[in-house]
Amino acid sequence: MRFDHVSYAAEPDGLAATTERISKVLGIEAVKGGVHPRFGTRNTIFPLTDRHYLEVVEVLDHPASDKAPFGQAVRARSEAGGGWMGWCVEVDDLKPFEKRLGRSAVPGNRKFPDGQELTWQQIGIKGLIADPQVPYMIRWDDGTEDLHPSNARPAIVKLIGLTIAGSSERVADWLGTPVNDLLEDVKVAWTAPKGEPGILSVRFETPNGVVEI
Repeated sequence: MRFDHVSYAAEPDGLAATTERISKVLGIEAVKGGVHPRFGTRNTIFPLTDRHYLEVVEVLDHPASDKAPFGQAVRARSEAGGGWMGWCVEVDDLKPFEKRLGRSAVPGNRKFPDGQELTWQQIGIKGLIADPQVPYMIRWDDGTEDLHPSNARPAIVKLIGLTIAGSSERVADWLGTPVNDLLEDVKVAWTAPKGEPGILSVRFETPNGVVEI
């Protein structure tokens, strides 16, 4: 189990404008992601060091976004003004989480312009909707290692920290493992929720110094 990525829901002026603002803060250009047809969403990608990445995601006017929990989560966060939606951990085996949550993981996919397809299985979005401090879990399908979003271009920005309104004990219980065991060199500052729990900010080390979004 390891930290994989953070998700930022598009603000009211849309995916392109939100991506451009983040690009200026980080000092790097985003990579066009694509459409997630099963979820009714699309994204842009900021590849980061250490096999991490930041995605900016927008809900589409598509029936899938009404049915898929991921689409529902993106829509709800964007309608609330946009911002940090959640974080994700990569796991080798989703079966323990399927057993614990009492449901099956769902497949996801995104096609590249050259015809290649990135595919994965994920679970835990309903938990994130109910309690945004907890991450969802992903397993990238075998054979897709080179297509991981962090490999979209050489990375020069490092994700170094999160500030989360919530409890490390609650997240550890959700994951079945101490949080520090999976975050490695990503430092988390926990703060008591004043309203809804979840990610408050993310810190990055950039060529121009440390920035916080």
